[in-house]
Amino acid sequence: MTTITGHDETLLNDPTRWASLTTGCVLAGGLSRRMGGDEKSLKTLRGEAMLARVIRRLEPQVGALVINANGDPNRFGAFGLPVVEDPVPGHAGPLAGVLAALRWTAEHRPDARWAVTVATDTPFFPEDLVARLVGAAGHHEAMIALAKSGDRVHPVFGLWPVSLADDLEQAIRDDTRKVLMWVDRHSRVDVVFKGPVIDGTEIDPFFNVNTPDDLALAEALAEELDP
Repeated sequence: MTTITGHDETLLNDPTRWASLTTGCVLAGGLSRRMGGDEKSLKTLRGEAMLARVIRRLEPQVGALVINANGDPNRFGAFGLPVVEDPVPGHAGPLAGVLAALRWTAEHRPDARWAVTVATDTPFFPEDLVARLVGAAGHHEAMIALAKSGDRVHPVFGLWPVSLADDLEQAIRDDTRKVLMWVDRHSRVDVVFKGPVIDGTEIDPFFNVNTPDDLALAEALAEELDP
């Protein structure tokens, strides 16, 4: 495993550089238990659904964009994006969402080499996420790239080679559920991202909203960070 900490200024200046080779997937399949079972992705932040903010942040970075979610897809109809169910039964967690992204990409974007996943409850993730993940993975066909901030890896924010879809499906069917348990079987690079600074304090760019208190904090952060 390798960790990349520096910034490539060419990627920062052109965050769309690798868009044609990537599909983006917003993982919206969580059960939202700590939100009382309400759909987290549709909770509003500064007057709009968190999902809308996440889509707006990711869409310019990728060549196509889908939502991974189970159940009635019509609840996401207003966003105008394909809704892709988990291709394996049993609520297999984020790995099932990654597999859904890879299978959709292989079918609908055969020229793409990667799918990139993001969480629907993380409204401040970097606008150069995809470019830096692809840049770190380089031309290694089976290299997985994961986002990291501080000492913490964020497995949901990953770059996944389409070529690993069959291996991932077999792992899920063999009852693998933890993302890093599967990832550790393959080549991997971690990419460190810095967050914005508010009043001298760096904000984790992968801060995620799990509870009503988190949502209130996100509202305060958005007031400071939104243009």
